Amino acid sequence: MGMKEMKAAYVAKMEAQVAEWGAKLKQMKAKAEKAAAQGRLEYQQKLAQVKAEEKHEQARRKLDELKAAGEERWEALKSGVEGAWNELKKTVDSTKME
Repeated sequence: MGMKEMKAAYVAKMEAQVAEWGAKLKQMKAKAEKAAAQGRLEYQQKLAQVKAEEKHEQARRKLDELKAAGEERWEALKSGVEGAWNELKKTVDSTKME
């Protein structure tokens, strides 16, 4: 598998993961909107505290940067994407509603 194919496969995998986490965040926000006033307040405070939406956007920007990079730069950018990914994963996992 050539570098171009490896990059395309990696980008496709990461795009799918960003979309999945984005959907989970939307689902959590929808649950928060339906929650009782106190539960909603606590959940929104937790969501704001971990800045889940900001981390999602950071990961999205890193992925866009990776997609735009030439083959010579994508390996170097890959670690930045993975770092943003790990942060987003921790955030999504920590904000799951009980």
